[in-house]
Amino acid sequence: MKLVPYSEYKDSGVSWLGRIPVHWEMRRLKHLFSERLQKGYPNETLLAATQTRGIISKSMYETRTVTAQKDLHLLKLVEIGDFVISLRSFQGGIEQAYFRGIISPAYTVMIPCSSIERNYFKHLAKSKTFLNLLKTCVTGIRQGQNIDYERLRRYFLPLPSIVEQTQIARFLDSKTAQIDKFTRNKKRLIELLKEQKQNIINQAVTQGLDPNVKLKPSGVEWLGDIPEHWGLRKLKHIVTMKSGENLVSEKISEIGEYPVYGGNGLRGYFNDYNKDGSYLLVGRQGALCGNIHQVDGRFWATEHAIVTKVNQGISTDWCYYMFIAMDLNQYSDAAAQPGISVEKIMNLRTVLPSLGEQEAIVARIKEETVTINYTITRAQREIDLMHEYRARLISDVVTGQVDVRDIEVSRITGKGIPAQEKDALEFDSMIGAELKAEIQQ
Repeated sequence: MKLVPYSEYKDSGVSWLGRIPVHWEMRRLKHLFSERLQKGYPNETLLAATQTRGIISKSMYETRTVTAQKDLHLLKLVEIGDFVISLRSFQGGIEQAYFRGIISPAYTVMIPCSSIERNYFKHLAKSKTFLNLLKTCVTGIRQGQNIDYERLRRYFLPLPSIVEQTQIARFLDSKTAQIDKFTRNKKRLIELLKEQKQNIINQAVTQGLDPNVKLKPSGVEWLGDIPEHWGLRKLKHIVTMKSGENLVSEKISEIGEYPVYGGNGLRGYFNDYNKDGSYLLVGRQGALCGNIHQVDGRFWATEHAIVTKVNQGISTDWCYYMFIAMDLNQYSDAAAQPGISVEKIMNLRTVLPSLGEQEAIVARIKEETVTINYTITRAQREIDLMHEYRARLISDVVTGQVDVRDIEVSRITGKGIPAQEKDALEFDSMIGAELKAEIQQ
């Protein structure tokens, strides 16, 4: 399918938009939406604002959030089809409501008028072009940023006829559902490949390479049975560990000679410090707990990483895979911000095969996972490219850069939930066997 532009354009009169089809109008947002200010509904469902799923019931939101327990009568009422400006709308756009309920009084609830098709604005409000407009309406700094609605409502929006808006919405609903299904397919493939890779690592690290070796109970839960001739040692006899430095963001942003690593890998460069060598960095806080990165040379590490040096006579590569099999995240202290204690994990026990066996295990793991790693990288690249295409397609269509009026599309509907969410539920139930077959090919 080749998308073509409209036959004739005109200047929109606004810098953030550029040209629009000659028959489109420009209308101020305040003439297309009214504000819902209703309160006093304490028994309604508590809602959450998400950037990927719109306004949904808080019970459906997997990420842990603070739930209001009192003064529920002060929360704002939201009806299905309303749009909500949340505290993160300047990053991800304005969200549509798929449920009736109540939400933070700090949010702005917008009611679309009859001149604008909800699903057309749903796509416009999440487009890159519209996000550029929202950035001009941001007030506050850092975590206190918000959209100045009084400023936003004075801006002009592109407005095709209601018939054309409906066609644009139908086209984008159909195409984004296809794209989202493709990316879910690839993400599920990546999950299965990572699971397969994890199994290869676990088997090699805990039981070695000889399938006929005699085993004995290790007495360590994560290890299970291990080869009879292997010994057990505490981590403190295998590695030395220390937390990274307390580096502030301003210093990390400076360009220097040596790289800076955090709990999730490279963060930047900073002059000074560290000895040459090969190290393992273990994520120490939050969602990064237990992340493992292998680093060579000289570097800085933030306090979010545990710098790990392997003792002489032990393979750093083997220790890397051993940490992956060990899953250090399970030993983090439970809290609002989980963290790993160096003193605690240094006393954990693990296996210690001979150096020769360690090197053989590493070679086998690398051999058996090279194709898996390549396939994961390729699949992730396809996902990234599809996300880029999706964003560009939405922006081009909702701003009239391409003409979709004569393209045949089927109507996608869902009851009380976005079409993409409904499609995901149906898709997930059937995709397993298909992807496992793809892995085996």
